Amino acid sequence: MKTDVTLKIAGAAGQGIQTIGDLLSEVCHQSGLFIFSVDDFESRVRGGHNFNLLRISDKELAAPGNRLDILVCINENAYDLHKEELRSGGIAIVNAEKPGTRNKTRFEIPLKKLAEEAGNKITANTVAAGAVLAILGTPFTLLADVLKNRFAAKGEKIATLNVAAAKKGFDAAKDLSRNTGFTWEAKKSHNIVLSGAQAAALGALAADCRFFPFYPMSPATGVISNVIPYTEKLCVVVEQAEDEIAAVMMAIGASFAGVRAMTATSGGGFCLMTEGLGLAAMTETPLVIVNAQRPGPATGLPTRTGQADLLFSIHASQDEFPRFVFAPGTPVETYETMKRAFHLAEKYQVPAIVLLDQFLANSRVTEKNSLTVAPDIERFYEQNNSGNDDTPYLRYALAQDGVSPQRLPCSGPGLVRVTGNEHDPEGHISENAANKIAMTQKRAAKLPAMIKEMDPPLLVNPTARVLLVGWGSTRGNILEAVERLGDQSMEIGAVLFKDLWPMDRKAIGKVLDNKQLIMVEQNESSQLGRLLAQEAGIVSFDTILKYDGRPFFPDYIVQKAKELVK
Repeated sequence: MKTDVTLKIAGAAGQGIQTIGDLLSEVCHQSGLFIFSVDDFESRVRGGHNFNLLRISDKELAAPGNRLDILVCINENAYDLHKEELRSGGIAIVNAEKPGTRNKTRFEIPLKKLAEEAGNKITANTVAAGAVLAILGTPFTLLADVLKNRFAAKGEKIATLNVAAAKKGFDAAKDLSRNTGFTWEAKKSHNIVLSGAQAAALGALAADCRFFPFYPMSPATGVISNVIPYTEKLCVVVEQAEDEIAAVMMAIGASFAGVRAMTATSGGGFCLMTEGLGLAAMTETPLVIVNAQRPGPATGLPTRTGQADLLFSIHASQDEFPRFVFAPGTPVETYETMKRAFHLAEKYQVPAIVLLDQFLANSRVTEKNSLTVAPDIERFYEQNNSGNDDTPYLRYALAQDGVSPQRLPCSGPGLVRVTGNEHDPEGHISENAANKIAMTQKRAAKLPAMIKEMDPPLLVNPTARVLLVGWGSTRGNILEAVERLGDQSMEIGAVLFKDLWPMDRKAIGKVLDNKQLIMVEQNESSQLGRLLAQEAGIVSFDTILKYDGRPFFPDYIVQKAKELVK
């Protein structure tokens, strides 16, 4: 049986909430446990109400928890907001000016005072981490070792200070220790703790991406910031552009010259990039864009999550042209999807859009370390060794599969022409009607082969009469909901999409035919449901939708699914 504990550390921005979550996560990881950590924060530097939600288990986790065993309140407001979330037998640790209530449900502890006794009030969050681990029954030596490693670069004095602060909190709460069922001992783990943003950055690097132009926009900034540490170790360049338009144009220019490049943004920035998206399509230049979705329209909710950019990503920019749209559901899946996005964008000379969201980008999850790097990266450029005025190089030759031979400019005698206007096979601007038809059909001719590159959706209990259907980051919540419903003798399956566009209409229609479909999405209009109706002829479906900017939890899906199945 799985041992499972959920904690919430809540307070105001600037009170070190994420630091506490990170310390607890690291101790658990060093003990070989699995974690799922989610940050919830407002779009402000200080103040407001923030929290870290941390789920711990001795088995793999696919989703966050929301029924609290331990609530850590850095201020009294946090207790008032979250006390009803405590499950029976749960305990709240509440920061107080002086020691106060101390029982099995509420433990008041003077974090600041204990930190000052240890040597500096700034270590109050370390005091809180010590108290939590004491309640979990963790040996103090595990936390001490993590703190020594964490602060080693800052010198022995800082490390010693934090160990002392943690001991103050640990000693204050040790008589509240509980038997969680965890085995607490340092062990070598083959698992990794990874966020979606980290995974996207590493996947791009593994695909030999060398240029990362971007303009900061939450939550996509985390993708690029995770590349920056590698700029001194690898031959890569990160460039902060003056805006999103410049960022996408830089990526297109680099790709035209043969350098793998990508940019990352959120919905508002992606809006600005749509003209560049069309340029990449017209010039048939490979392009990878990460769209880390957040709620809109306009500025929307900058630090919240959503899935409302699916149809926009499929149809963005003027006119029609082929593109790939992917939506991975886990950090490891994100890593693999990024590698595929670069490979396929270059192979078919089209844009590839990878849809993340705030929840996936920022959540930190323990996963098995299956990250691999290919020793050789396949590239799709032809040698530029021929071409003259009599027999010019035809950059846009009318190939039967739509993929014309691509050469790098200035690499040989063949002149490589490019223009954002419609053009003839050689690359000259052309307004000829017959040529327009031929070029449009040429680009569309890539689609049959592109469809064959798409991975089918993950099927869980596909013979069940009722199927939960989702895409992207809802994956883990849906999987756990299906498991819980099964435990309650409700046979429900799932269809989970990662590769979204282009879509194999017949294959998808066959999977979904004659089923009660329940779309699980974080948008108001069930965008995947509408897409499936359009492409696969699905005429009826139910919905479980959430568009308040907060992530799904398995409990919510279970509850709503029961109502719909009845």
